[in-house]
Amino acid sequence: MAVDKILERCAEENIALTIENGELSVKVLAPPKDKSLLLDVKRLRSEIERALLDAQRNAAQGDGEGRTTMSLFYFSSDEGVADRNKYRLLLEGAQFADRNGFEAVWTPERHFAQFGGLYPNPSLMASALATITRNVALRAGSVVLPLNDPLRVAEEWAVVDNLSDGRVGMAFASGWQPNDFVLAPDNYATRHQFMYDGIEQIRGLWRGQPVTRRNGVGEQIQVNCLPRPIQRELPVWITAATSPQTFESAGKIGANVLSHLTGQTPEALAEKIKLYRQTRAAAGYTTPGRVTVMIHTFISADQDTVMKVAKEPFKRYLSQSIGLLSNLAAQVGIDAERISPADMETLLEHAFLRYHRTSALLGTPESTLEFAARLRAIGVDEIACLVDFGIDTDTVLDNLPYLNELKNAVAVL
Repeated sequence: MAVDKILERCAEENIALTIENGELSVKVLAPPKDKSLLLDVKRLRSEIERALLDAQRNAAQGDGEGRTTMSLFYFSSDEGVADRNKYRLLLEGAQFADRNGFEAVWTPERHFAQFGGLYPNPSLMASALATITRNVALRAGSVVLPLNDPLRVAEEWAVVDNLSDGRVGMAFASGWQPNDFVLAPDNYATRHQFMYDGIEQIRGLWRGQPVTRRNGVGEQIQVNCLPRPIQRELPVWITAATSPQTFESAGKIGANVLSHLTGQTPEALAEKIKLYRQTRAAAGYTTPGRVTVMIHTFISADQDTVMKVAKEPFKRYLSQSIGLLSNLAAQVGIDAERISPADMETLLEHAFLRYHRTSALLGTPESTLEFAARLRAIGVDEIACLVDFGIDTDTVLDNLPYLNELKNAVAVL
C-alpha cells in the first residue's frame, strides 16, 4: 500500500501518526477494522516518518503565513580561543534543534578575522550537520557570492542537499569587507550585480540547466551541476540589512529575506517588510515570501541569571564590531575616533541596555514572549536565534530547553 494511502486510511481508522522528537509516534485511538493496517505502518515506518517530516517542513517554509518558527543561528564565535572543541556548540546545538522541532540551523561565511572566523565555508558546516541530523533545515546565512564561483556553490550545496535528503536553503550576500576580496579582488567593484547574476545562475543549475564556460584550451563548452539535488527548487534568501533597496530587490526576484535588528528598530524593519511584500506582489508572486530575522538570544530560568551570564559577553561582542560602535557612539554624542576607556564602558553599557530592551531575546520564556509576538506582528515568519555571542558552551547548551519553551509558546501565538 502506498504511503499516502496509509496516511489516509489511518486518519479514517482513528490511528494518530505524529512526529515526536524527530521520530514517528503511533497512537491507536480505537481498534481498527483493518488489522493489517498497523502491519503496513510498521513495514513502511521510515517512509511514513519521512513523509510526515517533509509535510511538517513544507508547512513551515511554504508561503510565509501561519505560525512563527524559531531556528538557531551561528555567527560570532571567537576563533581566538584556544579550544580543541571549537565546534561543540554548533554540533550539539544542531542536534538539540533537530530533536525539538526548530526550523533550521544557519551558519555564515566569514573570513580572516577572529570574530566569526570559525565559519569560512557554510557548505562544510552544513555537510557535517547533515550527517548528525534528520529533520532540521540546514541553511547558509550567508554565502558571500562574489567571493565564489556560482557553479562551485551549486555543486557543493547539491552535495549537501543529497546528504540531508533535501533540507538545504541559502541566503546570499554581496559582501562589504574589502579584505575578504583577496579571494576575488576583481569582483569587489561589481559585487552587487555579481550577486544577483550569480543567484540566477545557481537557480538555473539547480533546475538542471547548463551554463556555458571556457575550458582550459579556450573552448566554450556547456556544463551541468552534479550531483542532482533532491529539491526541485532551491530555497533562496537575500541578506538585507538596513537598505530598503535590498528588500525591494529581494521582492522583485521572488527571494525570501534574512535580516536583523542591528542598527534598526523593529518599527523601521516593519516598514521594510511591508515594502518587500508590496514589491513581491507587484512582481507577480502570489505568496508573500518568508522573512527571517536574526536575534541575539539567551533564555534562562530567571532574569538575574540572564543579566549575570549574558551582559559581559554581549558587551565584548559589541566591542569587536567597529561599525556597531561607530553608530552607537554617534547616537550618544561620543567621538568614536577618540574614545577613552571610560567612554567605551559607557557606550557598551548603553548599547547592552538598548539591545536588552528593544532588539534581543534576553530573558525568561515568559518575559521574552511579548517581544517575539511583536516580531510576529510586524511580519516576521522565522526568528533565527544567534546563540554564540560569547557565553561559554556548557551554559548555552544547558539553557537551550528554556529557548525551546519559548519556541513552543511562539508557535501558538
